[in-house]
Amino acid sequence: MSSASPDLPDPQLLAIGMQIRRLREERGYSLEQLAERSGLSFRGLIYIEHGQRNASVLTLLQIASGLDVLPSRLFDGLSGQLPQ
Repeated sequence: MSSASPDLPDPQLLAIGMQIRRLREERGYSLEQLAERSGLSFRGLIYIEHGQRNASVLTLLQIASGLDVLPSRLFDGLSGQLPQ
């Protein structure tokens, strides 16, 4: 169970969201472009990038496809932030 307060995003979800944003910005995609490329909603992507939504595995696969990366890239550098 997360120790994040109800008002703050879960640190793990925020870390994944930040990685998605980094990858999106590296490719020069706007949120609108990634939404179109991944088949997801603009608003949904905002929630995921801000750690406010726990994306399903299928959603993460869609995001990875829209970014043209392997799904594992969404988790690069996050192993230190996962619970023990």
